[in-house]
Order: sequence, then structure tokens, then C-alpha cells
Amino acid sequence: MTDRVLDLRVVGYGDPDAVALIARVQQEYVERYGGPDETPVDPSMFDPPDGLFLVAYLDGVPVGTGAWRRSPVLALGGSLGAEIKRMYVVPEHRGSGLARRILAELEETAAAAGFDLLVLETGLMQPEAIGLYSSSGYVAIPGFGHYRSSDLNRCFAKRI
Repeated sequence: MTDRVLDLRVVGYGDPDAVALIARVQQEYVERYGGPDETPVDPSMFDPPDGLFLVAYLDGVPVGTGAWRRSPVLALGGSLGAEIKRMYVVPEHRGSGLARRILAELEETAAAAGFDLLVLETGLMQPEAIGLYSSSGYVAIPGFGHYRSSDLNRCFAKRI
């Protein structure tokens, strides 16, 4: 991303750029898993102080998202958890370190909001995501969430 301008903006879940990128990630889930993510989502869960939704802009163009919301899931000795949701980078910008930058911003903003643990769900059909989380210090934890009984479900956590 040399000489390119990256802007990570906090937006509402209903922001038009967020909605367009969420539709793209849902289409990717259809391609990888055969259907969209059916986890129940209340957009207000991503409103501060109990949540946050980011859109990443590269040279003014929306190219990725990441979010967190308060979670009842606790692991690794954490006392206040947030769940990472909607981590996504458009295919044409993958491999550039953008997802790692979004993840770092999510970790920093969650810690600043008082959370000491991040948890997340992903799946075996997303090996790039599993690699990102593992290389960023996330460790496997028991399954939780909407897909906890799926053989494809993988859950991770990290103290922050």
C-alpha cells in the first residue's frame, strides 16, 4: 500500500458503503459455504460504546470492513469480551496487509472501550482468515455462536 492513503472510518451498520461490502461478503459465503451467514444481527449491536463498525477506504474507495460487538463469551481468563464480525477485504486488495491493519484497529478500539478479550467465529472454508488470526495471536477456543455445532466452524480468542 505504498503511497496509498488508507482511511479507517467508524460508520453505522446501515452506512451505504458498509451495506454494499456486507452484501459482497455474504456473496462470498454463498460461494464458499453454499449459503449466506445466517447469524442473527441487530445493527444497533455495533453502535458505541458496546460496538463499532469500520469501513476501510483506500484512496477514497471502500475496500474492507471490520466490526466488534459486546459478547457474553468468555475465554482465556478474560472478563469482558467483544466479538469480531464482518472482517472482509475485497478480493482485489487481499494480500496487501489491509486485513491485518483492520484487525489491529479493531483490537485497539475494543481495548480503548474497556474490553480485555476478543472472540470470533470463522470456518474451514476461509483458510486465509484462519491464517490471519493465528498469526495475530488468536488461539482456538471451544465453539460458540450460531454455527457452533457445524463441523466447519472454528472459533478463536485473544486477550487484549
